[in-house]
Amino acid sequence: MSELPEKIPLFILDSNESPALFITHYTKSVVDLPSFPSFEWDLFIIDSPKGEDLIFGYELLYHFNPIIDWKNGLITYDSSHKDSSGIIPSTSNDFATAINSVSLVGEIKTPSLPSSVHIPSIIPSQSLLPFRDEVFTEIKDVGEDLGEEEEPEEVETVLKVVPPVYHQYLDVFSEVKAEKLPPHRACDHHRRLEGLLPPIGVIYSLSNQESEALWAYISENVEKGFIRPSCSSTGAPVLFVKKKDGGLHLCVDYCKSNAVTRKKRYPVPRINQLLTIFNSSTIFSKIDLCGAYSLLRIKEGDENLAAFRTKYGSYEYLVIAFGLTNAPASFQNLVNDIFADFLDVFVVVYLDDIMVFSSSEEEHVKHVASVLQRLRDNNLVAKASKCAFHASSVE
Repeated sequence: MSELPEKIPLFILDSNESPALFITHYTKSVVDLPSFPSFEWDLFIIDSPKGEDLIFGYELLYHFNPIIDWKNGLITYDSSHKDSSGIIPSTSNDFATAINSVSLVGEIKTPSLPSSVHIPSIIPSQSLLPFRDEVFTEIKDVGEDLGEEEEPEEVETVLKVVPPVYHQYLDVFSEVKAEKLPPHRACDHHRRLEGLLPPIGVIYSLSNQESEALWAYISENVEKGFIRPSCSSTGAPVLFVKKKDGGLHLCVDYCKSNAVTRKKRYPVPRINQLLTIFNSSTIFSKIDLCGAYSLLRIKEGDENLAAFRTKYGSYEYLVIAFGLTNAPASFQNLVNDIFADFLDVFVVVYLDDIMVFSSSEEEHVKHVASVLQRLRDNNLVAKASKCAFHASSVE
């Protein structure tokens, strides 16, 4: 059983009458229920003054899909709905919905748990009405943390990838938040020119397909606040390159602009040097930042130097654009500042890749939670589909 880095408050339907409940620990255990197949599950521990026994999350109800008779207060289970294996994936790797809920049934004791838990005959086919004060359900839409605009597929990915012990940080994985203009910071991207302004770029000819893609790009990024119309006396040309899937990727040709920009000598670490820091670590988590350069603003007053020219007018970036010289150095400066006290202790960072390393699982939970809290405090967003948690090795 492992202790959570901080207590998580748990609110129930009769919370006006009940003392506050807190989730304090978690463990993984095999659970046996009458007529249910045995299954392994992540169990959370609460200190309940009422003496409630076992808490099941909504994910478990989703997997078994029991039949609930609300009128008569009965819950039953049809074993024919499940396959013959009877093994249900752990919630660490398999979440079905964007809902966090709990219901109390069964018997369990804290602070220690056996590797296998046997639940007496409370479900199925047991009336719930006499246990009204002992059985409760609280449903909280995780969308409140991830954002109402989040796509269902993205929510499902987050719940599959992020272990439940970190669900208090689900907002850190909201890709919708990564599409909003970040705040100004002390390490905003600053450009210093060697002399005169960069020359004005030509406007390249575009096909109809490229013109449509260009207008779509401009419309989308103006709406996000990443670009705005520009009156800059300079501007780089734009062109398109084909993606592997046949789509078009817009590129701003900053070559001439970069040539007259003073190079920033902030060091970007070498990967082979970072790998030597892990030493005796046995458990790792990889967190990939979402949006990368768009998470960092261009210093106020320098936006005109990131202007680009199109057939639809001139625009300038308010966030770092791909292709700008010194962009990697500025971004490494940002993440180093944010994780300064964690670096080489339990974190290494290479641009938008964050690696957390520890010697034990209990220690690792605290380390990962600290990193996620730091991301939240600094308005940075992680991309769940590119993250990995509690791995025994890293690539």
